[in-house]
Amino acid sequence: MNFFEHQDRARRQSRRLTLLFILAVLVIVAAIDGLLLLAAGLGTREPGTEPLPFAQLVQANLPLLTGGAITTIAVIGLASLFKITSLRSGGGQVARQLGGTLVESDSRDAKRRRLRNVVEEIALASGVPVPEIYVLEQESGINAFAAGYTPSDAAVAVTRGALEKLSRNELQGVIAHEFSHILNGDMRINIRLMGVLFGILLLAIVGRRVMIHARFGRSDKNGAAVVLVAFGLMAIGYIGLFFGRWIKASLSRQREYLADASAVQFTRDPQGIGGALKKIAVYSEASYLNADTEEVSHMLFGNGRRMALLSTHPPLKERISRVDPGFRPEELERLAASILSEQVRERQASERQREQAKKAASGSVFDAGGLVEQIGSPAWDRMLVAAALAASLPRDVRRAAHSTEWAPEVLFYTLLDPGEAIREQQLLIIAQRMGADSEAQVRALLQAAGLPAAEQRLPLLEMAFPALKRRPPDFITRVLDTVKALTGADGRVDVFEFLLARVISQHLWESHNPDRVRTAGSNSLSDCRNEILQVMAVLARHGQQDEAPAAAAFHAGCIALDLDPETTLPATDDWITLMDSALAALDRLKPSEKARLVNALAVVVAYDGRMEPAELELLRAACALIHVPLPLFNQGQSEL
Repeated sequence: MNFFEHQDRARRQSRRLTLLFILAVLVIVAAIDGLLLLAAGLGTREPGTEPLPFAQLVQANLPLLTGGAITTIAVIGLASLFKITSLRSGGGQVARQLGGTLVESDSRDAKRRRLRNVVEEIALASGVPVPEIYVLEQESGINAFAAGYTPSDAAVAVTRGALEKLSRNELQGVIAHEFSHILNGDMRINIRLMGVLFGILLLAIVGRRVMIHARFGRSDKNGAAVVLVAFGLMAIGYIGLFFGRWIKASLSRQREYLADASAVQFTRDPQGIGGALKKIAVYSEASYLNADTEEVSHMLFGNGRRMALLSTHPPLKERISRVDPGFRPEELERLAASILSEQVRERQASERQREQAKKAASGSVFDAGGLVEQIGSPAWDRMLVAAALAASLPRDVRRAAHSTEWAPEVLFYTLLDPGEAIREQQLLIIAQRMGADSEAQVRALLQAAGLPAAEQRLPLLEMAFPALKRRPPDFITRVLDTVKALTGADGRVDVFEFLLARVISQHLWESHNPDRVRTAGSNSLSDCRNEILQVMAVLARHGQQDEAPAAAAFHAGCIALDLDPETTLPATDDWITLMDSALAALDRLKPSEKARLVNALAVVVAYDGRMEPAELELLRAACALIHVPLPLFNQGQSEL
């Protein structure tokens, strides 16, 4: 079957969907009118009298039956129209409703990069735009779907289980299966079906609500009728549910076989999609989702829930046999044993990692050196460190930091990039925004002292701040705009650059709004669990090219806070937004909780056993944003 034949089949299925929907609505209307007729007969019949003949009963209640039919059709139609309208924004809306997280194009997560590469490869090979890509983070089952009206508004979503449990070839087979639905018109039918069936399924919800909220007394002669109506609505709702599943099953099963075959034809690798189906068969989570899949079950790669009757998907073993004719059921037993063995090895490796993390957590620089007690009251040796650091600053730079005239330029000087090309671009930004004199002053500092060392940048800011804050508010606004432009001059923002810019903004804002500053709140760590995980994840990934050491550092921080060490390292694609909101929330922690948090952040940053100057400044900048001033270290004391 070629592309055009698929399109013709899709159009025929659309007509079939319309006919089945009309049939379902007529059956529901007939059931509701029957219920109304029965309730009317019970409500008007006097004790001891014979019931009216059916024809007379219908004739007597014809307005009620007509009104019931019109109301039922209107409710179903309006509900379906509402759902269809809500889905007009395309497939991304469906993915977001199921808890999907958008995979950004610059994601640093290896598995998400692999997913994006696979989707882009198949899209480019198909000649269609690359769809939006989502991951259902909360779903451990192996599943996926494509949603949308056209390839231009399509979205492809996979579960976290599919990302973690499938090989690249298997993931490619699953994505090729979903692209078959995109290319062959199935996706458009699927999203229409989702909207159309909503009106039918709505009656089950209404019936339950009537039962919950109905109030009647035992003496009420109409009490039996009310109970009957409530139960009747529920029953009719489940008639709608039956019809909805029947329609989905009648349209979906053959399409799944065709999509499987298309995936094999596309990838030339039956082991890809076959392997994915086999893993669904042997994993305990299978393809099941935690989210309610009643509305979307027909568009999923595998069954969204365990279903004995009217399943939207063919049996797994039949799907496997069709793509892999040599398949034998005993293969599943061998695959299950292999997966179990791999899980045992992973647990053993995780145990070793946990022990390493515990050692790192117990050797935290704060606990070992008693630095938590020194926050706000540094010991004498920290004074010596500060004096040595101040003496290490070139005299011209130190004098400029104390000068009202030169303080902004010292600030810009701390943000200069080591790369000459980017640094020249930054100097041009300073000239454009602050004037040629400001650029000349920054160049003079650079020529006199070279680039500042990592451990000098934050202290220079702290030294320049008293002079800087004396400048007028409009000038400060220009300075902050320039700082933002400098940090983004290379097209990306480093975590330390981001934190340093936020520290500058915070200090300057607080100096002009002292009455509005709160340095602590009443929240506990449990109130900010997600924010803590986000900040630790960003710090763990700083400077790391691979996920493994970042995950190890993150898990060490979890242990330091008595959190589950198996907590998944969160995605940090949009880390700037995450850090902005997370640090604001953590600033409202109780002081005692901040102490524990700072200790955990130190464990994350110094997981490798040392606190390098750049790592220390990263930690100090992060803590400054939650109003925790960390004392200085010397190199000898930065070892854990």
